[in-house]
Amino acid sequence: MHMSNQTKHPSVLITGASTGLGAACALEMDRLGWRVYAGVRTQEAGKQLADSARAIGNESRIVPIIIDVTNKESIAAAANTIEQTVGPDGLDALVNNAGIAVSGPLEIVAIERIRHQLEVNLIGQVAVTQAMLPMLRVARGRIVNMGSVSGLVASPFLGPYCMSKFALEAFSDSLRVELAHWGISVSLVEPVSIKSDIWEKAQEDIERLKAEATPEGRELYSDVIEKMSQVISESERTALPVEKVTRAVRHALTARRAKTRYLVSLPLGKLLFPLFRVMPDRMRDWILRRIIK
Repeated sequence: MHMSNQTKHPSVLITGASTGLGAACALEMDRLGWRVYAGVRTQEAGKQLADSARAIGNESRIVPIIIDVTNKESIAAAANTIEQTVGPDGLDALVNNAGIAVSGPLEIVAIERIRHQLEVNLIGQVAVTQAMLPMLRVARGRIVNMGSVSGLVASPFLGPYCMSKFALEAFSDSLRVELAHWGISVSLVEPVSIKSDIWEKAQEDIERLKAEATPEGRELYSDVIEKMSQVISESERTALPVEKVTRAVRHALTARRAKTRYLVSLPLGKLLFPLFRVMPDRMRDWILRRIIK
């Protein structure tokens, strides 16, 4: 990574930094002395993040950047702001973290919700990357995409989210080879369930599903929807601390040689998830059916 005049303060844009994992990554890189362009949706969210940095004793260099990854004008404005401040040194890193999780049986999830899922978790990541690449190329920078184990194993009733994360795997693999010529590394972080506000949002999504489903849909999937709520509660209870992911992101941004993939899981998961990918389909399906019963 080139840091000619930024040895002390390399720069990174982290999208989805208002709360949860994105905020944690922003605070961690700020702690390490990076200039963090924190992609947030509102001025208030940016202020709260900067206040959090100061509260834990960081000599904060967080710069809140208003960005909606589904809006090309918003992305262009953010890129322009960053370009004006990084100047000829370019941007050292991009962490594509913005994301949402849409769940439910694929038969009854509204198409608009599925389209929004892909717009945020995939198209938005591509759009932000395209906008930042000229600056990343100057700095021979790094890109970190926030994937998920849901991009390795597709779970029933989490189809929209899994679809977006499987696609992000393909995006990362293609991009990594395409950008190698310019010395730009591309890493993919693949966490299991992590403690964050995503679980509260997931429960809200279940309530939305109940409200939007037709009477026929509710009758067909009422037991499943109730089970989904229970699974979310259990996932929240057993989720790993967010520090497991921030550690992976930190390594991807600062190590002499970043890994292409970071599977963030308990040791058993690091064995099982790759195994899921190579076992016969019907065996995997049988296991997944038993898990959700």
